[in-house]
Amino acid sequence: MENKSTASNFIKTIMQEDLKEGRVKEVVTRFPPEPNGYLHIGHARAITINFELADQFGGRTNLRFDDTNPLKEDVEFVNSIQEDVKWLGFEWEGLHYASDYFEEMYERALVLIRKGLAYVDDQSAEQIRETRGTLTQPGKESPYRNRTPEENLDLFQRMRAGEFKDGERVLRAKVDMNSPNINMRDPVIFRISHTHHHNTGDKWCIYPMYAYAHPLEDAIEGVTHSLCSLEFEDQRPFYDWVIRETEMPHVSRQYEFGKLKIAGAIIGKRYIKQLVEKGVLDGWDDPRVYTVSGMRRRGFTPEGIRAFIREAGVSKSNGTVDPRMLEHFIREDLKLKVPRTMGVLRPLKVVITNYPEGQVEMLDTEVNAEVPEMGMRQIPFSREIYIEQDDFTENPPPKYHRLYPGNEVRLKAAYFIKCEEVVKDAEGNVVELRCTYDPETKSGSGFTGRKVKGTIHWVEATRAVPAEFRLYDALVAEKGADEENEEEGAAAGDDILKGINPKSLEIIQGFVDPSLKGAKPQDKFQFFRHGYFNVDSKNNTPEKPVFNLTVSLKSSFD
Repeated sequence: MENKSTASNFIKTIMQEDLKEGRVKEVVTRFPPEPNGYLHIGHARAITINFELADQFGGRTNLRFDDTNPLKEDVEFVNSIQEDVKWLGFEWEGLHYASDYFEEMYERALVLIRKGLAYVDDQSAEQIRETRGTLTQPGKESPYRNRTPEENLDLFQRMRAGEFKDGERVLRAKVDMNSPNINMRDPVIFRISHTHHHNTGDKWCIYPMYAYAHPLEDAIEGVTHSLCSLEFEDQRPFYDWVIRETEMPHVSRQYEFGKLKIAGAIIGKRYIKQLVEKGVLDGWDDPRVYTVSGMRRRGFTPEGIRAFIREAGVSKSNGTVDPRMLEHFIREDLKLKVPRTMGVLRPLKVVITNYPEGQVEMLDTEVNAEVPEMGMRQIPFSREIYIEQDDFTENPPPKYHRLYPGNEVRLKAAYFIKCEEVVKDAEGNVVELRCTYDPETKSGSGFTGRKVKGTIHWVEATRAVPAEFRLYDALVAEKGADEENEEEGAAAGDDILKGINPKSLEIIQGFVDPSLKGAKPQDKFQFFRHGYFNVDSKNNTPEKPVFNLTVSLKSSFD
């Protein structure tokens, strides 16, 4: 893979030392998403960090689905996650499911019970929460905490056999109800759920909790460096406890790094779901959200996303970056890859009165002026063309160098034209311009007779292809809207719609060069003076392509 970052970070340093001192023979990492939704930019960062660090040391990375909660999981998400990881440019060493290890997780729970380190609790979920304590007060022991190992073994086996109802009993680790770390206060490690599982069917009616399952999965797969986001730091003592007390032969180590958020982005699953259901977004792949599928539909490239992630780096603290930083790297990746053409978003008709009627000539222009090897292409030119409404004004302000009555401009790759007459409708709106052209000023002819200060783009009117353009702005109108509250324990707010930018999507109708007829989804172009656009994957038709604005031409990040 291209240009992997050689920059150092604390995780890379740990890996180097572990290899040097012989603590590990090879670096093994994993990306362990729960298949309960679509991946977003945060997941893309975790994917890149795990895969690229392992690859730099000649190691390997597994893709593992943490499918321990069948109520929320679906094979749809399993498939979409695999597609996203591949699209980002990575290939996993092994494809695993937490559910493949349910039997061993059950057996390891029996180890804990026999050692007196796990017990079956008959309290309700609410009672367990109430007795857990707070940051300043210790928890209270369950009245069932001192059941004998024999009694616990019997009850746990009956839980597996399906004798009890959902929520009737749980298995808890017996650790320390006085621990200052709430995660160590006898956490639940198995619960009852008579739910069909996408991978194991109806084989199981008890399911392990994530905090218990995750360290076992890492140990089973031989993961050496289990990389997590910072909110899992407080769970590391229990991670180590599980591996140690279940007597796993391989010891994995957990390391945490800070999250990186995009300012104003909404990536929390509950929020996106709510916006989809209310019709604000047209799906999880709406180009205004930073899901991987949304970024792909907008036209972001995996190379640009990876370059952004490398530049952002890895640290021990959370951070937030301006979305323009990400857009900068997308722009830098696209500018040397995509063809450049012309599209008119808000058309104004121009009739060149001294150009021969019925004549169409083909003009030569570069596919991409910065990449000569991409060659040349031809565009039609005739008596009638469309220009942008913004490229004409009747009353020009100072230093206005585009078209106005009596002024002359160059048409990109064509001729000089001069505005001679303005045609208006009954309401006084400008509907047509009548201009003349100078045939001696053809682009590439070497004409040096005079100069003009303005160059504008255009498309030939009789062959132009009708097109729809979708222009995007920030989805959140005000700064401070939270991106991921739901993953931090807060419910999705009822006021989510109040913060939505009403101008986050603008749909306009215009025209593009005839060579773009039949453009396929994910085809990318730079439209002269407008920006980079991607052909939409949902609404596009061969007769009328739909273009999503990927990024503008100018970057304010540099």
